[in-house]
Amino acid sequence: MNLVTDTTAWLADPRHWQGSSGIPIRLLEHIALSGVSLLIAAIIALPVGLWIGHTGRGATLAVNLANLGRALPSLAVIGLIVPVTAAIDPQLGFKVYPTVIALVVLAAPPLLVNAYAGVSGVDRDLVEAARAMGMRERQILWGVEIPVALPVIAAGVRSAAVQIVATATLGAIFGGGGLGRYLVEGIAQNDDGKIFGGVVLIAVLALSTELVFSIIQRRLTSAGLRREGAGADAKVLPVLEGPDATPA
Repeated sequence: MNLVTDTTAWLADPRHWQGSSGIPIRLLEHIALSGVSLLIAAIIALPVGLWIGHTGRGATLAVNLANLGRALPSLAVIGLIVPVTAAIDPQLGFKVYPTVIALVVLAAPPLLVNAYAGVSGVDRDLVEAARAMGMRERQILWGVEIPVALPVIAAGVRSAAVQIVATATLGAIFGGGGLGRYLVEGIAQNDDGKIFGGVVLIAVLALSTELVFSIIQRRLTSAGLRREGAGADAKVLPVLEGPDATPA
């Protein structure tokens, strides 16, 4: 009960909700770090996954590299990168850049694999019908494959986002900001209330991230099903609209 009481008391203390090290500021730092990392990972991984899914080229190599990225411990990645980035920038190169790079490495595999799986899983008849209508490859990708694959792509973004939010805590070990600061400082000060208060805040943020992206994925799934149904109807258009077509 002392642990629960200490954690509740720490969270309820108004002093912990004010100032540069208060909960709102640490929360914003955590969200900013996570958001930037997710954006960079998406910019890198999604185009590669979409291209591989559309063309079918390099799929085995990409999936194997993604699996290798999943196997790399984020803390080890940070530790390996710190000497290089710290030499370039003694401030951000120690506190921020290594964490961002590690989070990008963590998030890229689910983004790439889901983008590839989503696009490659689109009904080939639908794709061939689009080609028969004279659509170019880029138009097929953006107008047919991506809209249908959105639910699968969104699932990858959701997985990556939750992993990033949970793992961004490690940046505090190297002096970075975010909610992980409460864990590091609580351990140094032997303050159980602070430690588990930070744990509760991180868990709430991770669950909130899961909830938000689940809602987005559910809406995209509905949109994808509607678009796929419309695409199925479009398959008969080249036949019905052909110059020699005769109604049944």
